[in-house]
Amino acid sequence: MENIVFAHSSSYTLGVELEFQILDRQTLNLVSRAPAILAEVPQALGDRVAPEFIRSILEIQTGICMSVDEVAKDLKSSIALLEQIAANHDSLLFSASLHPFAEPADQLFSEGERYQRIMNELQHVGRRFLSQGLHVHVGIEEGDAAIAVCDALQLYLPILLGLSCSSPYFRGEDTGLSSYRTKLFEALPLAGIAGYIGSWQGYIDEINMLRSSFVIQETKDLWWDIRPSPGFGTVEIRICDLPARFVEVLGLTSIMQAFVAAIVEGIVKPLPVSYQLLCANKWQAARYGLEGRFTDPLGLLPTRTQTIRQAAYELLGLLSPFFDRFGGRGLDAVQSLLAGKVSADKQRTLKKRHGSFETMIMKLHNTYWHE
Repeated sequence: MENIVFAHSSSYTLGVELEFQILDRQTLNLVSRAPAILAEVPQALGDRVAPEFIRSILEIQTGICMSVDEVAKDLKSSIALLEQIAANHDSLLFSASLHPFAEPADQLFSEGERYQRIMNELQHVGRRFLSQGLHVHVGIEEGDAAIAVCDALQLYLPILLGLSCSSPYFRGEDTGLSSYRTKLFEALPLAGIAGYIGSWQGYIDEINMLRSSFVIQETKDLWWDIRPSPGFGTVEIRICDLPARFVEVLGLTSIMQAFVAAIVEGIVKPLPVSYQLLCANKWQAARYGLEGRFTDPLGLLPTRTQTIRQAAYELLGLLSPFFDRFGGRGLDAVQSLLAGKVSADKQRTLKKRHGSFETMIMKLHNTYWHE
């Protein structure tokens, strides 16, 4: 069996991936212009602007960043360039985890052996998968620490999901959820909550068992909410919807960096807990956003059962020494979310006020860069 090597990386370095929708400027519907836009991306960006599963989505990646400030600088320049190229193709980039009225049947799929293999397996489940997300890589020095981070941080991922919910609508219908993307994603095989792994050797054993059973071909076939990324020497946190504003991306990244440090440095220690409780907490976040109920699996927070909003306040307090250390970029935006509305709530308010998805989209699009 293969001995998977966890690449060494400097602790708490960052890499951020944003998946943007490509919309036609006139109709504001999804439009399959990713290949045309990608063809005009300068070579200097290399593969940091990448295609996604469908041709109406583009992924923008940072390089390796030492701080959230570096993430901000990196992403700002890349997004600004992509916005200009998109405009040349009568398109705009939109930051939300589901388009509110696009039809899955209208989408064109990207070329490539891996995409074709996945699509052949997923069939109708794959054809419905129009979602976009925020993925954050955090550098870890060795494999056992990476698994400890996955085991501990997955217990509190519903708080991050609650802060980022941005997918209440699907195919023109209010789903009643704050993050319907979460439920679409869970329809994929091997997606969602990984459960307790325990050690790097335990992870290797799991991967080798799944490979020998022909369940997966590569580690990327495990679409967990948080997973080790051995080739990069990181953990990849994948739970979040795509926030409505750029500064919220930075705030969420700051929380993830601080939480990872708290686990690696022994402030938070992983333990096996009820898998059903993890599922219940995640459902509450996907269904109700910040108003969902969260029961603390480890007893880390002062209050065991409370709203996700209140749990987030307590988590920020717990992590405050790490924010002081790393800078806490974007935390004012997180505080604004906690005092007000996340993207899903804003979408519903705008739709009710203006009566159209198109107006809702443009109102949100025009505030993306607002501090």
